[in-house]
Amino acid sequence: MSMQTDVFIVGGGPAGLAAAIAARKKGLEAIVADGGKFPIEKVCGEGLMPGTVQLLTEMGVGFRSGDGREFCGISFLDGNKQAQANFPKSLGVGMRRRRLHQRLVEAAERSGATLLWNSPVTELRRDGVCAGRSFFSARWIIGADGSGSRIAQWSGLRKSARCAYRFARQQHFAIKPWSDYVEIYWSARSQAYVTPVSENEICVAMLGEDPNARMSTLLLEHKELAERLGERLGSTVERGAVTGTHRLRRVTKDNVLLIGDASGTVDAITGEGMRLGFEHAIAAVDAIVSGDLRQYERRHRQIARRPSAMAGMLQILNNKPRLRERVLHVLSEAPELFEKLLHLHIGDSSVPQTLGAAAGFGWRLLFA
Repeated sequence: MSMQTDVFIVGGGPAGLAAAIAARKKGLEAIVADGGKFPIEKVCGEGLMPGTVQLLTEMGVGFRSGDGREFCGISFLDGNKQAQANFPKSLGVGMRRRRLHQRLVEAAERSGATLLWNSPVTELRRDGVCAGRSFFSARWIIGADGSGSRIAQWSGLRKSARCAYRFARQQHFAIKPWSDYVEIYWSARSQAYVTPVSENEICVAMLGEDPNARMSTLLLEHKELAERLGERLGSTVERGAVTGTHRLRRVTKDNVLLIGDASGTVDAITGEGMRLGFEHAIAAVDAIVSGDLRQYERRHRQIARRPSAMAGMLQILNNKPRLRERVLHVLSEAPELFEKLLHLHIGDSSVPQTLGAAAGFGWRLLFA
């Protein structure tokens, strides 16, 4: 059997579904195929930053009461040091990945996109793809099939400019959130992200260097968090994943475009992976409509610039405990400075404001 479409999207995760919604908004026929079953589970910190929530709203993704829990900012904790800052204009939302995927699927279906589950793509051709038992003729092919993308490999885009990997563990705990912030606990070997995802549940995501470390072992490095959880067992199974920075020299070739993790990743320490995928999806469809893939290459580099820089700075704090102690001391003593830096992190800061915040931070750090 053979079918025809304007855009064929390989991968039914958040980025792939966003691409389908964006394509339909431009009047393009879109088919999404994924080898997995709906809904797709994946290790995730589950904190949607304000910019991500705004993009979801603009795409027509509707949230319902009880889907998640709002949070007002970020809090850093390291031993007896703590610093926290609020978002400037709107709130973030903590939401189970499974629930977010469900809402994205609903929005994609409302847009008129065709979604094919249990349909692994087995071959990439110049004029389309083979998925399941069918051939789909397509003018454009979007690879949204994750960091191990077969579309990237088959199209010759798999050569990486740079790779650096870490390991993540995630589990949920049935406990009333004790904070209105996403908390980031630092230790010598790992970071723990605590996100409220409902009125009675939190998500704990750990990032570290040891591929064999389990949640129970990692919690021993974060005494305060372990004490808050007490003897509670996880309310979901523990999941693991690989994260880190992975870049490609190019993200387009012929009629193939890569988005989301398939086009490169930024370390999960930034909490911006979801937003990057959505921005890639919108930019890729814009380039398809214009017929100029160079436009997407340029835009892809621009999208990655800020989170890549922030990931680099946070990794420095991760690797240098004494510097991290001084930084947290400065931020706790000057919360207004932390808020300016948070505005920069979420992309809600102008160039003069950014330069002013950087100068102020450097001055205080020098004399801390």
